[in-house]
Amino acid sequence: MNAATAHIVTERLQGVLRVEIRRPEKKNALTAAMYGQLADIFQDAAGDKDTRVLLLHGQPGVFTAGNDLGEFLNDPPMNEDAPVFRFLAVFRDFPKPFMAAVTGPAVGIGTTMLLHCDLVYAGEGARFQLPFVGLGLCPEAASSLLLPALVGHARAAEIILLGEPFGAQQAREIGLVNAVLPDAGLLDHALLQARKLAAQPPAAVRLSKQLLKRSQTALIAAAMEEEDRQFKVRLVSPEAKEAFGAFLDKRPPDFSQFS
Repeated sequence: MNAATAHIVTERLQGVLRVEIRRPEKKNALTAAMYGQLADIFQDAAGDKDTRVLLLHGQPGVFTAGNDLGEFLNDPPMNEDAPVFRFLAVFRDFPKPFMAAVTGPAVGIGTTMLLHCDLVYAGEGARFQLPFVGLGLCPEAASSLLLPALVGHARAAEIILLGEPFGAQQAREIGLVNAVLPDAGLLDHALLQARKLAAQPPAAVRLSKQLLKRSQTALIAAAMEEEDRQFKVRLVSPEAKEAFGAFLDKRPPDFSQFS
């Protein structure tokens, strides 16, 4: 068993593919290997007739801290075949219901991927954050399109430009999550809802999802393409290097020399 396999665990039961991010010692920070495995899981599930719903969750008390910043700094993904970009593409195009159960921190892609989910349930202790700007980066996963569409420009600007964390109740208020539940019972509730969905007529479910998303499909693809292009530029920018270095050194970043 390699590290990525140990950090991503799956189980399929009653038509529900449960995908668990399991790297608690690093707050479930995602490496390139983990992104690659997640992309493969989504791709395989899309064509697997026994999988009707995919439910993604983390460890108790943590969904994911987002990207492994040390790896991003040392080996930034710079081409379309990079695992992170493959993962973004496969969950964007996933044809079956995509659900998430979130407890604890959901940082960066841990929040932006929720904009693509069909159902999201959050624990009372969930905390969401888009820290891209503070890291010298830009939004990804079409969040520059989907978040303003969900919450309006003013609130989206506050969430993206300031990058401050917000809690589960605010996430419910703005429509990012369907419901907020006690942390201890969250996964059981999400699994119950997933099984209900898996029991529905599968072709009708897939078609309904496609129709619900049809007005934004081309816009999402275009937004993600432009974000990916800009993200690659930002990853090797002096601002990002300063931000990442400061994070790893546990010091405040200094952006005073940039204009």
